[in-house]
Amino acid sequence: MNYNFSNDVSKDAPVEKVEKKENKVYDQKPTPAFISASWMALFIGMISYCTGLWNAGMLLNEKGYYFTILLFGLFSAVSVQKSVRDRLEGIPVTDMYYGISWFTTLISILLLIIGLWNADLELSEKGFYGMSFTLSLFAAIAVQKNTRDKKFIDNSAKV
Repeated sequence: MNYNFSNDVSKDAPVEKVEKKENKVYDQKPTPAFISASWMALFIGMISYCTGLWNAGMLLNEKGYYFTILLFGLFSAVSVQKSVRDRLEGIPVTDMYYGISWFTTLISILLLIIGLWNADLELSEKGFYGMSFTLSLFAAIAVQKNTRDKKFIDNSAKV
């Protein structure tokens, strides 16, 4: 590659055009199958997690801790997806909110790991809670993404 760099700013110097960055056009709606699979994964993950808590031989305060971690994680994951998507679409998101969203998502995962590490549960139960929690977080992000994609494309079609 040959690069010609010049510090010449005289009137006679040729002016190069700067290419403008193009925004990507999103025109593919998520398929009904993917939307259904995302919602099913969210419900399966959440219901499995809550059913496991309901049937667990834990004290009520322990059940409350794990349930709160699930809600905290779901909200945080959706918040991360929203702030990432807002930035992609040029909607202003403060660095503080963006950072807090990531921080709370990671903290919810860390709190679940710490809770399960110290819990008096069988290893298979710990794995069950970890996997249903992870499935729920992933599915919440997918549902949020599908919702945003569908709304964005529907609004673009009206214009």
